[in-house]
Amino acid sequence: MEKPWLKIYPAGVPVNIEPNQYPRLLDMLEECFTKYRDLPAFVFMGKTLTFGQVDELSKAFGAYLHSRGLEPGDRIALMMPNMLQYPIALFGALRAGLILVNTNPLYTPREMKHQFTDSGAKAIVIAENFAANLQQVIGETQIKTVILTSIGEMLGLKGAVVNFVVRRIKKMVPKFSLSNTVCFTDALKQGRKFTLKPFQTGPDDTIALQYTGGTTGVSKGAMLTNRNIVANMLQIKAWLSPVLQEREVIALCPLPLYHIFAFTVNCLAFMSCGGCNILIVNARDLPALIKEWRTHKPNIVTGVNTLFNGLLNHPDFSSLDFSSLKASVGGGMAVQRAVAERWQQVTGCMLTEGYGMTESSPVLTVNPVNETMRLGTIGMPVPSTDLRIVDEQGNPLPPGADHVGEIQAKGPQIMKGYWQRPESTAETVKDGWLCTGDMGFMHPDGFFQIVDRKKDMILVSGFNVYPNEIEDVLAMHPKVLESAALGLPDEKSGEVVQVFIVKKDPSLTEAEVIEHCRANLTAYKVPKKIQFRTDLPKTNVGKILRRELRDV
Repeated sequence: MEKPWLKIYPAGVPVNIEPNQYPRLLDMLEECFTKYRDLPAFVFMGKTLTFGQVDELSKAFGAYLHSRGLEPGDRIALMMPNMLQYPIALFGALRAGLILVNTNPLYTPREMKHQFTDSGAKAIVIAENFAANLQQVIGETQIKTVILTSIGEMLGLKGAVVNFVVRRIKKMVPKFSLSNTVCFTDALKQGRKFTLKPFQTGPDDTIALQYTGGTTGVSKGAMLTNRNIVANMLQIKAWLSPVLQEREVIALCPLPLYHIFAFTVNCLAFMSCGGCNILIVNARDLPALIKEWRTHKPNIVTGVNTLFNGLLNHPDFSSLDFSSLKASVGGGMAVQRAVAERWQQVTGCMLTEGYGMTESSPVLTVNPVNETMRLGTIGMPVPSTDLRIVDEQGNPLPPGADHVGEIQAKGPQIMKGYWQRPESTAETVKDGWLCTGDMGFMHPDGFFQIVDRKKDMILVSGFNVYPNEIEDVLAMHPKVLESAALGLPDEKSGEVVQVFIVKKDPSLTEAEVIEHCRANLTAYKVPKKIQFRTDLPKTNVGKILRRELRDV
């Protein structure tokens, strides 16, 4: 198979990584705890934990889990936003040999029940804000150990004020009743009385069940092994090595650590080089995020397109000092050209787009973090990763924009399979190739470009119309804040394009939208129906949910 991207690989980035460098993720963590012991690892609301402190606290937490009768291979759900308790619980669970089940705190009781029963979770660490939902379903699950925590629990005296505001002023903690619970700090206190029990685990053992977002069907648990996660961590570290100096990384982390992007990139890859993560509890609170940026002056920031767009449209953002910023990385959804261009104008730093899936731990491709970055593309495969474009029969297609097909990927970061779903696994991973369900093509020099997801493609009179293209054009209009495009059934043409738009300028009219689209799109791609909205439905990380709009 031809790999043209190897001819233009970024200087200093290896073509391959050694996925067996660390047989277990724990081996990497132990090395970091020793090597960077006195360096800050995580900062949250002004409170700092060093690598050494995370080491000691996670040991205590792991020992506590063992004392409760949990054994290696048991599943534990982690359900909380970004705060100091997350990495402690994460590393403690790994040290106890438990399998992680990262859970979105915004899940409804129905979604929680599905994930907990499907995974067979026996324990949970949950922020009190979401305990009322757990109360509704816990009786239908195998969960016996419930560890409750609060946003301010690890913040000392300041924590009491934070909890008072959260509970009494903002009323963010609905009433709940759960029996036999223990608070997080008590679990740590009790855990110090015990020692961790040794256990065996290897490169191919599953250490995380990372559930897919469920935006394209039933949420499934991707079984990620030691090798999968270690490999992707090393791939990310290698790719960003030209701009990330060991012991000097200060990363702003607005994306939740339970999301696979921040989990592998922020929590693991940056940590592996002695980096410090500035945890943001709520990425939608832009004033608070901007305040943390001003205080800590990060040299790298990760996020999704909607976050970068939101910051650019906040009046206080442009007044920040961007002199320390070396890299900005967008993932989770397509980075729009208009947003990337404006980001570079305002910050002086390129907005680098990456691409991946939960099933690939998650990163498959990234644009170079230098002047060879190409807007509109997802970059090229990270080290030790192959990509190809195939037609509907699975035959590889040659490079070129005229050869659009499904993107398939192969590498050490590809999941072991879906938890207890062999049929779904066989449909998704074929001969080692991950079938992404994304449509795209390869440029002759090896850069890849996504056109859209198969299921989101709009068919107008036999012509393929891809929502990303429509949304990119709409993003160019100065009066448009956000948009989403999808197909509307039509008797004459099968489907027509309809768009949902959030205005940046209240004066925007339907006629202006049509005129703008006609100037930038061929006739059959021009929207036939336009609906203005005050907001668009999004996932917890800001990815626009076209499916929910389709149900309107």
